[in-house]
Amino acid sequence: MAANVTVGCAGFPVPATRYFREFMFVEVQETHVSLPGPGTVRRWRREAPEGFQFALLGPREIGQEGFRDGKVIETALKSIEAVAEELLAKCAVFVGPPEFAATKTNKGILREFLGGVKKRFERVVFEPPVGWDPDECDELVHEVGALAARDPLTSGLSKLKVAYYRLHGPAGHKSRYEDPAIERLAEIARGAKHTDATYVFTNVDMFADAKRFKKALKL
Repeated sequence: MAANVTVGCAGFPVPATRYFREFMFVEVQETHVSLPGPGTVRRWRREAPEGFQFALLGPREIGQEGFRDGKVIETALKSIEAVAEELLAKCAVFVGPPEFAATKTNKGILREFLGGVKKRFERVVFEPPVGWDPDECDELVHEVGALAARDPLTSGLSKLKVAYYRLHGPAGHKSRYEDPAIERLAEIARGAKHTDATYVFTNVDMFADAKRFKKALKL
């Protein structure tokens, strides 16, 4: 298994104080649509245990702009930089919209975008939409020092030393993982040879599913 395995959820599915007792990582979702209030951000930082890691989901307008450099994207990046500074967040996650096809032009635009964001965040993750080849995406973003997210249950393990996995539910956001799926995921994770791997549950039962996954891995 990876030397360092991190498990968490996409957002706080339960009150933050309860969440902090179970996990040491969260992917903040509020930054995708509208920024969390400064009071909320300060409270999260204050209540989080020492060593807790925050990642930020990139504003949706970045994907809507096709990751093309411009005023909209620059403004969006500056907005999450302010939140990142308050939360000491070093990771930013960007989700490709369905219309962002794996064309040569889009790959070039993405490479340039991720390279620029790497100057702002220590860890940058891109999750490709359906239609992208997971291994090709790995290679593309690795060139600029970024990571490509994937679902290990449907796309297998990344071949890179550092990996970022997002689990959206076996049948979409509103589905939960049954015990055999959690056991299968744990088996996959135990067979991984990463030095560092992050598993983020994003489905409706993410809190319970992530807890069961942690238990299966004896974390």
